[in-house]
Amino acid sequence: MDSATIALLDGLDPTESGKYAALSKASNVPYTTLWHRAHGRPSIQDKAKSQQYLTPSEEEALVNYLLRMANNGFPIPIIYTRSLAAVIACQRTSIFEATPNETIRPPGKNWHRAFQKRHPK
Repeated sequence: MDSATIALLDGLDPTESGKYAALSKASNVPYTTLWHRAHGRPSIQDKAKSQQYLTPSEEEALVNYLLRMANNGFPIPIIYTRSLAAVIACQRTSIFEATPNETIRPPGKNWHRAFQKRHPK
């Protein structure tokens, strides 16, 4: 949870005037950040998670698979994770979607680099 969300959850007295300004001074979070978060704007991290090709649990499963293969002596080059991600996405849509014949776009050409930054292990 980020500092703006924590500050809003802790809050101040609702009858106090200038609530966001006082909360900003007390929590050392910018006033505009508190105002936008209170009015429904998601944090940068939450927005990024919703725009990722794979869900966080699918990415964690992929990381576990890659580590298990490396421990067994069959390390998979990071560039091939892109095709593994496409397979995971195809399986996800065939399970949950009513029309499995839709074409699933593969991840972008640099997806594996962002994946490696998110999961350095």
